[in-house]
Amino acid sequence: MSLPHAILTALLEKPSSGLELTRRFDRSIGYFWSATHQQIYRELGRLERDGLIRALPCEQPVRGQKKSYEVLPAGRAELARWTAASQDPRPVRDVLLLRLRAAAVVGTEGIEADLRRHLALHQRQLAEYQEIEARDFGPGKDTAQDRLQHLVLRGGIDLETFWIQWLTHALEEFGELPRPADPA
Repeated sequence: MSLPHAILTALLEKPSSGLELTRRFDRSIGYFWSATHQQIYRELGRLERDGLIRALPCEQPVRGQKKSYEVLPAGRAELARWTAASQDPRPVRDVLLLRLRAAAVVGTEGIEADLRRHLALHQRQLAEYQEIEARDFGPGKDTAQDRLQHLVLRGGIDLETFWIQWLTHALEEFGELPRPADPA
């Protein structure tokens, strides 16, 4: 249910074409809510059919010209309703944690290397978030919109920091595990 709300949010921030939306998802919203280009285009069609958005009129209709969309009052009302609604936290579903649990019963072959790979990925993502923070949230960025967007980014920074700490600890534990005896 959240993809339409992510699209409504993005369109309220700036009316956009489907292509522009997919690029914005790749650069910002996609850090915490991912969607394929096909999902975004499909959802744009649904939102338009439901009367929540509309295509902006083109000055000169040209075949193949990209449509830009804006949010209608009904779309703003739906987004406000959804934002105000209470939602419970979702349980963690992470395949790496499941694989680690499975390794406890079938052996750790390959897991340590993948933990190191995950650590490097999270370190790179943290560096990227910190670059965004330095670039986009310096002094004077204190409007309500700036502060809330920065709060979302801080959530990403804190999550990456958590994963880096956890993976570092996990790798320390791997270093202390008894090694299986070499087959003779």
